[in-house]
Amino acid sequence: MESRVTKVAAFFFVLGLLLWLGGIVVRAVISNELLQAGTLDFKHNINPSSERTIYSLITNASTIVLLGYVLTWISGIVFLLTTTFSPKEHGWLMMAAIFLYFFTPVEIYTFILDVRMMFLNHYGSNDLVEYRKLLVHRIAALSGVPFIAMLCYYSMIGCIVFQPLRKKLKLSEE
Repeated sequence: MESRVTKVAAFFFVLGLLLWLGGIVVRAVISNELLQAGTLDFKHNINPSSERTIYSLITNASTIVLLGYVLTWISGIVFLLTTTFSPKEHGWLMMAAIFLYFFTPVEIYTFILDVRMMFLNHYGSNDLVEYRKLLVHRIAALSGVPFIAMLCYYSMIGCIVFQPLRKKLKLSEE
């Protein structure tokens, strides 16, 4: 029987996960409007005011991603501390926790770049060159490690849903 705190933490974990991973997908789709397919080269036929609007949308999506990640991270810790599931008996829980918390330094680094873009959007100039530099640096950050992290996050969802490495109960324990 799970406690109320564990159930609330699980709810906020799922909510944060939806905001976080959904926001990443939205941000990627918006960013693709600026770049030529498969490259880090910007399209040349974009109106500067449209480009500025796209950067504003990217920063709004990044805000949702940041909030969703923090909510997921904190509620995940609360869930792990209050649940009755033992990581020894439920290997899926340990795998999901490793997938989530292993890439925290990568997420912090990319969030610093996102916050710089947010700051530029709200308090900086309208210089599109600065936005372009930040966007390219954000996409190319850490030589693809954020993409590997994303694959791990989706694997984490698979671990939670399918629950592999679950220790089977012996007949005497049933």
